[in-house]
Amino acid sequence: MTMPSSVSQAGSPVPAQSPQPAPAARPHREHRYDIDLLRLLCSVGVILCHTGSAFVNTAGREAANGPGVYWAGLVADSAGRFAVPLFFAIAGWVVLVGAPVRDGRGLWQRIVRIVVPLAVWTVLYIAWGRVRGTNGAPAGELGLDALFASVRPAYHLWYLYAYIPVILLLAFAALVMSGKRPWGLGVALLALGAAPTLAGDLSATTGLDLPRFGWGFGPYQLIYAVLGALVLALPAGTFGRRSLWWLLPAGAFLAAIVVYQHEVHYAIPYAGVLVALFSAGVLFGLHRLRVPERTRPALARLAGASFGAYMIHVLVLGVLTDVLVDTRPALPVAAALVLAVTAATTALSFGAALLWTRLGLTRLLG
Repeated sequence: MTMPSSVSQAGSPVPAQSPQPAPAARPHREHRYDIDLLRLLCSVGVILCHTGSAFVNTAGREAANGPGVYWAGLVADSAGRFAVPLFFAIAGWVVLVGAPVRDGRGLWQRIVRIVVPLAVWTVLYIAWGRVRGTNGAPAGELGLDALFASVRPAYHLWYLYAYIPVILLLAFAALVMSGKRPWGLGVALLALGAAPTLAGDLSATTGLDLPRFGWGFGPYQLIYAVLGALVLALPAGTFGRRSLWWLLPAGAFLAAIVVYQHEVHYAIPYAGVLVALFSAGVLFGLHRLRVPERTRPALARLAGASFGAYMIHVLVLGVLTDVLVDTRPALPVAAALVLAVTAATTALSFGAALLWTRLGLTRLLG
């Protein structure tokens, strides 16, 4: 009879060799194509909003100066107001749920991937404004101001001056909760918090005209990020089997935003209740929306190019609106022109971003 391998011929058990523990496998993360869709729609929403703003400003923000251009622009501007709140929501989901940082080094790598394109595009926009004669100040002064978060002439880059501190704070909280001690990150956040007051005190005591320090975030941005992470992490079906019905109340809030911007104040603050409700309707409507498999590769590529498209679109939009927009068109023509300019800006911006992605320039250009 063959002896069992675990027992000696004397009958005493043979100690089994302890197997070496296998390295812990990272948990599989589901790719959220609905979030890719949200990123893409938010990018188009920003372009639509900025196109509408250009039309409204062409009319001097007064309907009497060009009713068709004004109203077409106002509706387009209002329709894109969901984009910035949902960009913050996606940022919160990425940092807290989708791809949480594991250590300070990983976080700084993410920050570098944002700061480098921010610096490059700041230089490009200042150079482009100098060529066009639209800077309004010497290039050196604009570049210095940009270090402190002035966004002339690239007004859309304000978002990154808030986005970076938001993800720093969320990542810091996540690291502390996981048992880490990110002292360097804590010092950086302390410096960001104290810098505005310090800059003001230095200006008052020295008499120097120091630039406004704009690196920081408002409470509404942090709230959008945290609540957005919570909502996006919820399971499918949370908002009903037919979640697209949430787009109906979103449409009602959009109409209210149009009225508000015309009657009360232009531009409506992103912290406004109407913007929050409009954004929530869009988010609930698209939450966990199933994306057909045949469209997923293209959607993922476009979503990956959305950051680059965001960076360049103001340059493209400025050229198109300077050439095409004036106060003469009636409302139907102006509405068609808004859609055409938005579509052209979107196509050219994403086309450029996809091109430099293929050329391996995303570290520089986003």
